[in-house]
Amino acid sequence: MHKKFRFLLPVALVALFAFTPGDDEKKGKKVPAVNLKDVEGNAVNTGEYSNDGKPYVISFWATWCKPCMQELDNIAEVYDDWQEETGVAVVAVTIDDQRNINKVAPVVDSHGWEYDVWLDPNSEFKRALGVNIPPHTFLIDGEGSIVYTHNGYSPGDEYELYDHILELVEETEE
Repeated sequence: MHKKFRFLLPVALVALFAFTPGDDEKKGKKVPAVNLKDVEGNAVNTGEYSNDGKPYVISFWATWCKPCMQELDNIAEVYDDWQEETGVAVVAVTIDDQRNINKVAPVVDSHGWEYDVWLDPNSEFKRALGVNIPPHTFLIDGEGSIVYTHNGYSPGDEYELYDHILELVEETEE
């Protein structure tokens, strides 16, 4: 690897993350209102989405992102149980641009994901939530406020997310 590149890559990555809101700054904030479309072409306003007072997860992903696919596949395996136990919903927001947007529906179908899928080809929602690199996952309470966020994916992260969902559901039942 070229010496300049070895030096500049870490500097660029630090700069990328240093000038974006930290996850703690996002907690407690409402989901911003951005007009998107779902995978069927229906208009969606992100700020008006509701899961009937129950929590929901927003997961940013892309068709080219292998960790995103792994995360959404692993959640899909337990999603029915999650819904039955907590009523949680998952919304998968693709950040694929206009050139790749036609790949989204076939990917969703081939994986058998039963999530709501929103298209963010201009990255408006991504920018509004300060997402840099997918996968980036947010847990939203029944009032539309961000209560937990996680960037990246390692196998097992879905269980940590579910623990946060359970905590949230238990708090709202008290």
